[in-house]
Amino acid sequence: MEIATRNTARFVTLLFACSCVFSLPVGAQTTAPLKFTYADLVGRLTDLDHLATLPVPGERCAQWSSWDRASQYDTASGQYLKWDANGDGNGIIRKEGDELVFAEIEGPAVIWRTWSALAKDGHVKIYLDGATTPAVDLPFIGYFNGENAPFTYPALVHEAARGQNCYVPIPFQKSCKITASGDWGAYYHFTYTTYPKGTILPTFTRDLSEEQLHALDRANTVLSRRGNGPLFRRTGQKKEDKQVTVPPGKTVTVLQLDGKQAITGVDVSLPVGEGDLDTLRELTLHMYWDGESQPSVWAPLGDFFGTAPGVNKYESYPLGMTDSGFFCRWYMPFERGAQVKVTNDGAKERKIKFTISHAPLTKPIETLGRFHAKWHRDAFLPQDPERRKIDWTMLKTEGKGRFCGVMLHVWNPRGGWWGEGDEKFFVDGEKFPSTFGTGSEDYFGYAWCDPKLFENCYHNQTISMNNKGHISVNRWHITDNVPFEKSFEAAIEKYYPNSKPTLYAATVYWYQAAGQKDPYEPVAVDQRKGYWTPVEAFKIKGVLEGEELVILSKTGGNTQVQDMSGYGTPYSNDAHLWWTDAKPGDTLELAVPVEKAGTYRIKMQLTKAIDYGIVQLSLDDKKLGGPIDLYNDGVVATGALDLGTRDLSQGRHTLKIEIVGANEKAVKSYMFGLDYVKLESTASSKEIPNVTRVGDPF
Repeated sequence: MEIATRNTARFVTLLFACSCVFSLPVGAQTTAPLKFTYADLVGRLTDLDHLATLPVPGERCAQWSSWDRASQYDTASGQYLKWDANGDGNGIIRKEGDELVFAEIEGPAVIWRTWSALAKDGHVKIYLDGATTPAVDLPFIGYFNGENAPFTYPALVHEAARGQNCYVPIPFQKSCKITASGDWGAYYHFTYTTYPKGTILPTFTRDLSEEQLHALDRANTVLSRRGNGPLFRRTGQKKEDKQVTVPPGKTVTVLQLDGKQAITGVDVSLPVGEGDLDTLRELTLHMYWDGESQPSVWAPLGDFFGTAPGVNKYESYPLGMTDSGFFCRWYMPFERGAQVKVTNDGAKERKIKFTISHAPLTKPIETLGRFHAKWHRDAFLPQDPERRKIDWTMLKTEGKGRFCGVMLHVWNPRGGWWGEGDEKFFVDGEKFPSTFGTGSEDYFGYAWCDPKLFENCYHNQTISMNNKGHISVNRWHITDNVPFEKSFEAAIEKYYPNSKPTLYAATVYWYQAAGQKDPYEPVAVDQRKGYWTPVEAFKIKGVLEGEELVILSKTGGNTQVQDMSGYGTPYSNDAHLWWTDAKPGDTLELAVPVEKAGTYRIKMQLTKAIDYGIVQLSLDDKKLGGPIDLYNDGVVATGALDLGTRDLSQGRHTLKIEIVGANEKAVKSYMFGLDYVKLESTASSKEIPNVTRVGDPF
């Protein structure tokens, strides 16, 4: 990719010089402490080269969030307790008078990422280095709405599908305390890196100097262009254009490089349409460093570029797919040589054009790790029985390096919200994760399972299909990369089982010290494609689906269709009509169509759960029996409830649901769920024997 303008070239050259100032050899801190200016830290926002630098002792990344504190690890028994607890909106450290304490961090450190799903006007204050006056005191929404300097740069501060994100660095030397008061909202993340003792960092202030603001402006310019941004000018950089033909069942070497260098870009183009989901899973890309026998990079060709399945156009900072092809800008150093290969496991010959950029190293090779990227499905799931119920492993490896990101592909054919689960990062053998999140969409920078597609430099939703079918999301840890010295495990909670089926696949990106292998092996082509097959919904014959009934009126609350396929008991059409946020006395009226006048036995299947209410049902203002208590400790269907017989005329009738209270044991949310209404003609029941028919268990 060529430099577009002289102005941009000057910005990028300055930014590259700034970002490299403090990328020192590993042993440098033994002779002099590391010292970062604010402009240095801003340089990290765009410095992909730094990710290859092996971490120094004392460098770590962690996160304070509002995760449900009911999840605990009991050191005495070695057991994980309430590991799937899901009340993630209001977790805090403690209360101090009217203040809620969100986070306490010992410096030197930098907060790289701030996120929320529901930031409101209550103030969030950040106290730095023991000061009694906060360095930042804003309504929580003020960190994200672009109205308060320096949180005003759109590449760094933006909303993505209702998720609020801020990547403006907030450094400090000694300590940080974050508090909130008033109606601040719900859900928060503060992701930060701590540095070795003796590291010198500035203390953040909103009153930044001209130079500091200029650094933020430069970073915003580069990141705003994402994949269209120019590569840094590198002394001695070369481009190799390679056109390869890969026969079925064959592997072809695209390029072999010798000596100390780094691959700085990989661009690919091939004739494949957006609807062709198999081709990019049949082709696999693999890269080898320094004569290794097993690849450090192995992934289906499409997945490697950060989205799957098929071609889904998007642009982020390190990866993307555009009209002109696919691009990769991860920095990949090596000492003795590199090989790039591609394998075709399909039935057709494929012609692929590669453009591979490479350049001499700018740092000592002994300070640099090797780039790894691996694709897998369900590899290395936790062995602990409690963790195995909920945690899905994205990456598990041993050695020294940095975790830099993940692309998650979800196949969710029944629909419904797939991603309630929290991310959890275990560093260097931790029993309790130093990063514990609040939900899958929160980790990927959006919120409330919003299916809207979005593109940003660091996080993207490239497919959603309204959360039914294929979903593909990614997140790149550029400034908030996670260093590890001995081992690393990244998990994300998976609430829906494979049997639903909801199936995960991931491509994970990280650096690891030379000579340290990762455990991931290539995956056979029959496991890479073809598993995304439609699923027929279970349906009961002759019923009126609750979620399809016309809503005539409601006096309160909200109605929506809720997917119920993950709850065990068969629900007709795998869904019910869900009424939430109502209160005692509220009513909901639904239209019940009758095709032919007659006498009918009325049956309904409802839902019972811990937060459901007591309801009175009526048809045309005549009660159908007495109140029905829908409390149960767990989500279950009631089965077919016989509500008696009625003479019904042809046409529309009105089913009214009134909330009259709740069981004393219930959580007082007064919810209601209607799976179906079934009108059985009594004339038909006299003529037809009482037998159970296939597909109609009632």
